[in-house]
Amino acid sequence: MRVFALIGYPLTHSFSKKYFTEKFENEGIENSCYELLELPDYQNFPELIKAHSDLSGLNVTIPHKQNIIPFLDELDAASAERIGAVNTIKFLPDGKLKGYNTDYYGFRISLEKWLADLTIIPSTLKALVLGNGGAAKAVLATLKDLHIDHKIVSRQPGNHEDAISYDDLTADIIAEHLLIINTSPVGTYPKIEECPAIPYALVSQQHLLYDLVYNPAETLFLKKGKKQGAQTHNGLPMLQLQAEKAWEIWNS
Repeated sequence: MRVFALIGYPLTHSFSKKYFTEKFENEGIENSCYELLELPDYQNFPELIKAHSDLSGLNVTIPHKQNIIPFLDELDAASAERIGAVNTIKFLPDGKLKGYNTDYYGFRISLEKWLADLTIIPSTLKALVLGNGGAAKAVLATLKDLHIDHKIVSRQPGNHEDAISYDDLTADIIAEHLLIINTSPVGTYPKIEECPAIPYALVSQQHLLYDLVYNPAETLFLKKGKKQGAQTHNGLPMLQLQAEKAWEIWNS
């Protein structure tokens, strides 16, 4: 039996097990299963690996996409090393662990398709990136590659030289940055009554709100944006795309 799993904490919000279980059933993939392995403390990662010797591949989610890196033997230069965050781990034939980042692929493809459907040229936009964790790193790399100017908005802006705080969001900044991307877990099930603290009254019909959160399908962040007339996009297509990329990596 090939065992794949998601690690992170908490995992009550995750659709990954459902997604892969259905994939295995629908595509006739035998002798494979997908589990959820909660890991409250990333320093216990080596013990988790030892306790699950049948693992063939791992996905990594909040809050371990960055702090898991020191426990890996290799990083994929084109994704994880460049971005500085890991969400997919491959078990190599020699027992070594190699980290990849498929969030970049999932976010970029989903964003490009959305903007193409709206007939918007990416480089004509400016973006606000809400949050500065592991998921944000893949988003920032995508924006750089698509030539989309951007600012990071963080509750702790001192941790990044280019970041501003939520209190710094003026009417001019909101009006200038028409793409607003939530990379934080704020609003994820079960805390669906929460949303990033941006001035929603300043959001217009010209704005595009993208939430990496996919559970619930429409977060309060997206609901508030839609109420202002903004176009909205949730994180489910990104999840599906990055999951398929992870499966490709595990089987290559």
